[in-house]
Amino acid sequence: MKLQENTRLALYSMLEFAADPGRQRSAAEIAGKYGASPHHLAKVLRRLGRAGLLRAARGAGGGYRFAANAKRTTLMDVIALFEAVGEPRAARRLRPEEKALEAVLAEIDQTAAATFGSITLATMLKLAGRLAQPPRSARDRAGGSRAG
Repeated sequence: MKLQENTRLALYSMLEFAADPGRQRSAAEIAGKYGASPHHLAKVLRRLGRAGLLRAARGAGGGYRFAANAKRTTLMDVIALFEAVGEPRAARRLRPEEKALEAVLAEIDQTAAATFGSITLATMLKLAGRLAQPPRSARDRAGGSRAG
């Protein structure tokens, strides 16, 4: 499944905020890390703020802070703000082959929505932490090396 740029930026941003919930961040700071336009990301962050996932701070040192619960906020909570995952497609007259394909695509959407709904921001942060670790050697996996 391919997510729109807005959706991916929203997910990356939420992970940034959830990783350090007390820290205030600007759109420019996060945009720079992910190679996005600060203006474009600011629109994404405003939507996340309106949804209650972020809290805006006004003024010269303005930015956003995390306002959600990383252990309860799922990927689907964020994705649903930007994409129509699992929603039925517009009804129209379809040939049997088209109906069959639509049925398969609907099932894939339902599976994706269920998966996204089962993964929290906290789980994603744990996964990102594991993936940031250098791969262990075969010797390490087998019980370590002997001093000698």
